[in-house]
Amino acid sequence: MINKNSPIPIYYQLGEQIKALIEKGELKPGDALPPEREFAEKYQISRMTVRQAFTKLVNEGYLYRMQGKGTFVAERKIEQLLQGVTSFSEDMKARGLEPSSELIRFEMHPSAAPIAEQLSIDESDPVYEIERIRLADGVPMALETSYLPVKLVKGLTEQIVNQSIYSYIEEELHLKIDSATQVIESSIASQKDANLLKINIGAPVMLIQQNSYLKDGTPVELVKSVYRADRYKFMVHMKR
Repeated sequence: MINKNSPIPIYYQLGEQIKALIEKGELKPGDALPPEREFAEKYQISRMTVRQAFTKLVNEGYLYRMQGKGTFVAERKIEQLLQGVTSFSEDMKARGLEPSSELIRFEMHPSAAPIAEQLSIDESDPVYEIERIRLADGVPMALETSYLPVKLVKGLTEQIVNQSIYSYIEEELHLKIDSATQVIESSIASQKDANLLKINIGAPVMLIQQNSYLKDGTPVELVKSVYRADRYKFMVHMKR
């Protein structure tokens, strides 16, 4: 029900009602919402008010619009707390999702100067370059390119890459991954990103660079990732 005498704006009340239907599962991802006109007639409110409610929910990630087709319920975003060093697989399992990867490229080659600098190795020292699509419950979430120094992460194989690199480093090589830094930027999807992540060219994405270090400060991995902004969000917990 919409209470027109309430101090709470009507568009906000309508948005909360739609949000409740989504959270209860009565409106499911991919479901089309009725046109603005139908909401306006049902509640005896203006179409502008309905549009405000829709826009609010689009901005919050509950809905998305397709030009000429209407407004639809969006897939809920996966939330990652930026606290502690975890792998993609660990993050997904913690949320009850099944992680998987599609390996695009696994090769060993001399390092270029920018990569060597990030890994604190000499230019032309060999590195592994691993390009993967990271999926959760079969849905592409990120395009990830990893660089690891061969002299430190010895014996890495395609089979290991298809399982867990972090587990191999810590359990087989007995190296302790201790810390990491992340830099997050906003961008838009290139044609390659769009093709591999099954999104539109120009769709919003997050570019994330993570540098991971062993306990003694030795760089062990450089990862450059493109995350779908429509399916992923990051949360930071801070104290004063």
